[in-house]
Amino acid sequence: MTIHFIGAGPGAPDLITLRGRDLIAAAPVCLYAGSLIPQAMLGWCPPGARIVDTAPLALDAIVAEMEAAHRAGLDVARLHSGDLSIWSACGEQMRRLDALGIPYTVTPGVPAFAAAAAALKRELTLPGVAQSLVLTRTSGRASAMPEMETLATFAASGATLAIHLSIHVIEQVVAELTPFYGAGCPVAVVFRASWPDETILRGSLTGIAEQVRASALERTALILVGPALAAEDFGESALYSLDYDRRFRPRGGA
Repeated sequence: MTIHFIGAGPGAPDLITLRGRDLIAAAPVCLYAGSLIPQAMLGWCPPGARIVDTAPLALDAIVAEMEAAHRAGLDVARLHSGDLSIWSACGEQMRRLDALGIPYTVTPGVPAFAAAAAALKRELTLPGVAQSLVLTRTSGRASAMPEMETLATFAASGATLAIHLSIHVIEQVVAELTPFYGAGCPVAVVFRASWPDETILRGSLTGIAEQVRASALERTALILVGPALAAEDFGESALYSLDYDRRFRPRGGA
């Protein structure tokens, strides 16, 4: 048997990968984060599958479910929202499985920042404006930020910032970023990207906190900050230029 960690994507059921969907359909046990995984995805579970909402469970109880499936020889689809590489709490689960000798696989998913950028219809890296994207967060109850990983440190680069899990401290975010980006820097807040109740707030560092408070958004929202969010006067990439010599399109080709 195998535990299949699956990135279930940002919310819309059809934004899961085909591999993830097929693994769910083949696994007789499904463990899912009930507060973040759409119920529609559970419809892919095979008839009679054991389906467990892990939202109210502690790590020991989750691992116990995996151990029970291992003893029974049953594959497990372990669903987490977004992509598993960031803030998924999969690291500690995989460490436990390594210690227990239980095999597992990892299937990536569409991350929240990508879904948010799609909702905004914006490229987050533009020639001459920004060529880096920083995924970060502020300290929270579950995890404190390392001493050197501060918003000020990242803001000094001028990169586009995707700030997760921080909507509840929007005033703090604005205060820390304004000295680097300026009060007029574009900001977008995307709540539950790709869900039916998706909400988008656009503005600048000057007024975004007021918009957030007026909207009563408190969680599951991503804050995007940087000039690329509103830039229109940017250069075109050389990638598609007739004068750019590429292996697959020699100089001067159509």
